[in-house]
Amino acid sequence: MSHKHYPAIIVLIFCLLTTVLVQAQVAYPYPISKFSIMLENKQVQIAYMDVKPDTAPRRTVLLLHGKNFNGYYWKDVIAFLVKAGYRVIVPDQPGWGQSDRPDLHYSFHLLAYATMQLLDSLHIQKITVVGHSMGGMLAARFAMMYPDKTERLVLEDPIGLEDYHRFIPYQTTMELYKQEKAATYESYKKYQEGYYPQWKPEYEQYVQAQAQDLKNPDFDHIAWVNAVTYQMIYDQPVCYEWDRIAAPTLLIIGDEDRTVVGKALLNDDDKKRYGQYPALGKKTKEQLPNGILIELPGIGHIPHIQDLPQFQQILLTFIK
Repeated sequence: MSHKHYPAIIVLIFCLLTTVLVQAQVAYPYPISKFSIMLENKQVQIAYMDVKPDTAPRRTVLLLHGKNFNGYYWKDVIAFLVKAGYRVIVPDQPGWGQSDRPDLHYSFHLLAYATMQLLDSLHIQKITVVGHSMGGMLAARFAMMYPDKTERLVLEDPIGLEDYHRFIPYQTTMELYKQEKAATYESYKKYQEGYYPQWKPEYEQYVQAQAQDLKNPDFDHIAWVNAVTYQMIYDQPVCYEWDRIAAPTLLIIGDEDRTVVGKALLNDDDKKRYGQYPALGKKTKEQLPNGILIELPGIGHIPHIQDLPQFQQILLTFIK
């Protein structure tokens, strides 16, 4: 075969590999249960994992996922918590993952309420709440609404440490919807690459978990829910209410994290000004009545994926 045919073959192989990645399915690591709840006059099924240790659990831990994720990416955290003797509850929030995607007025209050109803159905009296990214905003709201339920709170690189509403240019929900409809496997991957100082092949599975929605026949509706929940983040800040959180709170910050929701809309100067997690972490810690701050050098937006052993040690030390 002549050399002139090599580029075409390489392109074909690349396309085939990309297709395989897009079609790849990721399986949740533990059985999925469903909880039925009425939200705004709609019957909604919430998918969740409830994983118990072999012996009587020391405590129950609730894991709340981020905007571009679902319960799948907690798989390694679930494993070490259960091994350490904890019961672990991992819901897909309404609008995400294997839960229903209803048309709702999405709010952190509503999601916290739905999560509370799930916990009540499981007869859980006290909970340690761990929230990552958008899940950190939800965890904060949950702790404010249900202080008697929240024993401890862990915020892992939460978004919402600053009020995006004040500096991100306004976009209509229709504009956000068009962007979400245009999503591809490649666009999801490019966005997730920004979560880490250096991309590694083992991170691909979390792109695959998000990209499964692209194959859903109801993707147009999913894209609408994705847009509406972006507006939820913009319109419902938690950063003015840290003093309402009574529970002992661990704030874990990756020093390389520069996440801003809507960062692409900023000019170059503002991209450097906002999303400065080291400074935001210190500012937030000072406002938490019972806050502890741990900064992780060289770590980006997802410590529990980028450096699981370090995250494990920090989390277990705190919740024990």
